[in-house]
Amino acid sequence: MREQLIKAMQRNQLVNMIYVAKDGSVTKRRIKVIKIVGDLFQAFCFTRCAKRTFLISNVLVVIPFVSKGREVI
Repeated sequence: MREQLIKAMQRNQLVNMIYVAKDGSVTKRRIKVIKIVGDLFQAFCFTRCAKRTFLISNVLVVIPFVSKGREVI
């Protein structure tokens, strides 16, 4: 999981993440990874519209976000 987060950060890429919160609830979030330090990483969470700190061990899935752009004809 750590390697996927590092790649997303290096590529400046948005990702969808499924995460287990401290209370045990499972949430889906769209994030942009800012930095990784030890077992934690900081990201901008578009769900909460704020910088958040996450435990890498609580991340279940990381999926690159692909926007479906609209074409102007």
